[in-house]
Parts: sequence; structure tokens; C-alpha cells
Amino acid sequence: MRVLRRVLLLLVVLAVVAAAAGYRYARPLVHTGTGYAAHNACAVTFVAGRDDADADLPPNPLVPYLTGYDNKAGRSSTAAALWLLAKQKAYYTPGYGCTLAAERPDLGRASEVPSDPNPLSDAPAPETDPDVAAAVARAFGDDLATSAREDLDTRAVVVLRDGKLVAERYAAGFDARTPQLGWSMAKSVTNLLVGRYVRQRNLETDQAGLRPEWTDERRDITVDELMRMTSGLSWDETYALGTPITQMLYAEPDMGAYAASRPLAHQPGTYQQYSSGSTNILCSWLTSLADVPDTDFPRSELFAPLGLSSAVWEPDATGIPVCSSYLWATPRDWAAIGQFALQDGVWNKKRLLPKGWMKTSTTATKVARSEEDGYAAGWWVNTRADGSLVSPDLPADTYWASGHDGQRLYVVPSADLVVVRLGFSPEVGGRDLRTDTLVRDLVGLTAPE
Repeated sequence: MRVLRRVLLLLVVLAVVAAAAGYRYARPLVHTGTGYAAHNACAVTFVAGRDDADADLPPNPLVPYLTGYDNKAGRSSTAAALWLLAKQKAYYTPGYGCTLAAERPDLGRASEVPSDPNPLSDAPAPETDPDVAAAVARAFGDDLATSAREDLDTRAVVVLRDGKLVAERYAAGFDARTPQLGWSMAKSVTNLLVGRYVRQRNLETDQAGLRPEWTDERRDITVDELMRMTSGLSWDETYALGTPITQMLYAEPDMGAYAASRPLAHQPGTYQQYSSGSTNILCSWLTSLADVPDTDFPRSELFAPLGLSSAVWEPDATGIPVCSSYLWATPRDWAAIGQFALQDGVWNKKRLLPKGWMKTSTTATKVARSEEDGYAAGWWVNTRADGSLVSPDLPADTYWASGHDGQRLYVVPSADLVVVRLGFSPEVGGRDLRTDTLVRDLVGLTAPE
């Protein structure tokens, strides 16, 4: 009996050791799952004002094992695996959204952003031309079977022509006042922030020496190379176990510093590779130049002049906005951003960006090697560097912001057209989103009387 007990005890010890070793190996992946769940639940609840955060979580093998709760009185959300493992917490701050942190960050009070400068804020719902309405209906999948329409899950479409609201439609549970997350569309808005600084401070996009710790070849990395994803820094944008992107978003309090710590894999300016880290380095640099508190500078520099009263740019635990990924705004405010870009940075007859900024920013990057098809300075463009078209269905001058799960903001200067499509479409992508078709159809329609 004593021998049996010893054997059983040994087996229990071995099982515990194996479980601990297995968890240690899997912890980065579990940490990603709990971090995503906590941040998502917090933002969906407190920023978007929706009451079912689980509906906005994509299919994830960890979901059955995740547990979490919202503390509405304490304005926070917590998620863990099996109640105990890899617990993470996200804290809500009015005006700044939700932040993953070990303890509640002291971000101060967000500055006021009036809606008055934005004519779209209180514009009446448009009387939509029937042909335009039909194009929007196809973008919502009205012609699809129920399951395919649910996979498409278009949640908002807003159309501007000649700067005027000509169509908008929302899915059930959403309306013109519901902020939605743009994910990587934030990178395109970061380009506008850089333009504001260039205009106001006479900065140059070929400026280098952006980080004091870059004393090696990284000191040659320029602002333009960070915008164009040609910094050469080692990166992997794959959302998987132990990759830089998941480490940055869900395990690093200072995301810009983490991205800046990556070694060079290529000589700056020679290789184009999509990197959320590059954008966060850029935003960290912008923050260092700001005349207002770190978290507040997008509100004072961009949101307030444009009247983007719904916009919330969530920060990391150090208070620096996560410029790669975490910008929320109503569909109308996203459309206003597109209109601002179409007008080359002029808003209410006042120039806020350098003249020609958008032409330069939407000219495809010429580089020796690229992993990206038609990427410019924070914007995707339809005309490649060699003059060929990414999408033959769209006008050559079309450019767009693109975000995870089907977020799109199209600008077509030749048609004086801005199109916003927001949704939750992890099951579809590319042309299955129907966004190219939507823009093509709208370009082909004459403006309503």
C-alpha cells in the first residue's frame, strides 16, 4: 500500500510538472486570448455601448475556456483562462477608451471635442437614390442566403458624394451614433497626424534619429520609412504563438518601445513588410513632440479641428495611443476622415495638412522588395509603383484605409466619392467583402439631384 501511494504521488507530481511546463509553453497564446477578450469586452461595453461583447469575438479555440466579467461600476473588464490562468484586465477612461494594464492607468481628463466643425454630425438622414440604395443593399448581402449574409455581417455603410451624405445604412443593433473599431484603418489616420505635425512644425518626413536608443544602423530609419513599412525592422504580423504582434498588443506596457527594440532584418528603405510595430514607433515619436499630455494629442491635433466628437484612440499602459489598431469612431466620423483626405487636408476652408500631402502619401512605394501589394504611406492605393492596377474594377486614383475583419474607407478623388464599410467579417475577405463592387457601382452612378 505504501509503495502504491508513492507511485500515485509521483504520478501526481509528474502530472503537475507536465501541466506547468505545458502552460509555460502555451502561456503567450493564452495571454493573447485573455488580453483580446478583456480589451474587447471593455471597449465594446464602455466605448461602443453594446451589451453583448461575445458577439464581437471571432471564432477562437480558446473561447470555450475563457471566463470573464465586466465591472460596470469600476469601468473595467477582466478575462482569464479557466478562471485563473493568464488573467488580464482592461480599464476604461472616458475619452480614451480601454487599456490593458496591471493597474488602472492615470491618463488624466480628455479634452473636449466639439462636433460643430463636422457638418456630417447633425446632417439629416439622406433620401437615397434607388440605384445607390440597391448598391448598398448588395454590400449588406440582401441577395445572399441567411448564413452567407451573417458571415458577411456588414454593420454600416456611409456614402459621401461631393462632400454630402447621399446614403447610409446600419445593421440591427447599430446606428449613426455607434462607434465602431477601425483596427488598422488607424494607420491611415496616423498618416494625417504626421501631416499635421509637418504643417505646423516644418518637420521633414526624411527625418531620422527618432529613438535615443537607436545608436546602430536603426538611427537611419526615417519617418517616411515607418509610414511606408520599409524600416527594415524584424517583424511578424501573424497573430500566432509568440509573434511580435501578439507580444506587443497583449504583453507589452510600452508598445512603441517594444517595437523599437526589434533588430534590423533589412537595410532601411530596401524591403517593405507590413508592421503594426512601425506605426506605434511613429506614434511614440509624435507623442514625444506633443505640447499636450501623451494620450490627448490626437484629440487636440486632429479630432477637435475636424469635429470628430465620437473618436476615441485607445492608449497602451504608458498612455501613448495605439496608433496601429485602436481607433474607434462612428461611421459618419470615419467618413469625415475620408472627406478630409479627399480635400487634401483642407477643412472648413482652412488648410490643416501641407499642400499635396495626400498625393505624396498615396503614391505607391518604390522599393527593391515588397511583401505588400500597393502600399503607400499608411494608405493602400490602386496604382502600383509600376503603373499597373491592384483592382481593375476601380479608378486608378482610388485609395483606401483597411482594417481587420473587413473595415474599409475608400476615397476616389476623380469621382468625388468617399465610401465607408464597417462590419465583423472574420469568415470572409477580399472580394467576398463586396467592397470593391460597392465602390465600382457607386462610381458608375450619377450623383443624385
